[in-house]
Amino acid sequence: MVGKNKQQQDGYFEGKVVLVTGAAGGIGRATAIAFGRAGANVVVADLSVDGGHATAAMIVEAGGKALFVQTNVTRAPDVEALIDKTVSYFGRLDCAFNNAGIEEEHLLLADADEALFDRIMNVNVKGTWLCMKYEIRQMLKQGGGAIVNTASVAGLVGAPTQAIYAASKHAMVGMTKTAAAEYGRAGIRVNSVCPGVINTPMLARALERDPTREKKLRNLHPIGRFGEAADVANAALWLCSSQAAFVTGHQLMVDGGLTAI
Repeated sequence: MVGKNKQQQDGYFEGKVVLVTGAAGGIGRATAIAFGRAGANVVVADLSVDGGHATAAMIVEAGGKALFVQTNVTRAPDVEALIDKTVSYFGRLDCAFNNAGIEEEHLLLADADEALFDRIMNVNVKGTWLCMKYEIRQMLKQGGGAIVNTASVAGLVGAPTQAIYAASKHAMVGMTKTAAAEYGRAGIRVNSVCPGVINTPMLARALERDPTREKKLRNLHPIGRFGEAADVANAALWLCSSQAAFVTGHQLMVDGGLTAI
């Protein structure tokens, strides 16, 4: 459950229209629900129909408004249609949390294959680029907006056995900084969150493959625990809020101190 802070109190995002990709579970679901509780109209986007509808239902049950749009972020027609449906249903797009991504790699760089490289880059890099492309076009028409991309600490430092994933997240950080520089004067802020190891179904799958990694991964965080999806949701809401009005091109580490040592 996402704990409330100031910007998550009822009504803080009242009347705002927020898009969350990769919202069928994990960080995306937690963030979409947090926006809904804060008064936003939330567009839930994901490939998973069941998971997407479930997230939308949770938002409605919490008193918010939600629309689910099945979306493959690697396909331009899907992303363009997503923005069109957002605007036709809610009238505008104020904030976007580009969270859709994959992490399937536990190999040394020379052991990975081309298909894995293409799959990770297609979702994480191309998918984020397409989302920003169509979000920014809409925000330019409106006179502004806020975008937050889910990068990773692997976009800031090296990540042994995850070279392709790290490359994709470094690319996302570069796109975030560039978009912030290009569109700041148009009233569009673009930032990223860089989570450490977060307690999500993605982590659970990784630990199922190798349970011996849990202690090592936990010890990477000086704060002494894994992050929770709520920790990232809180950061994303802050970056989208007026409290962060002078923050753009920033990579907000939500990593329990992992990159501090």
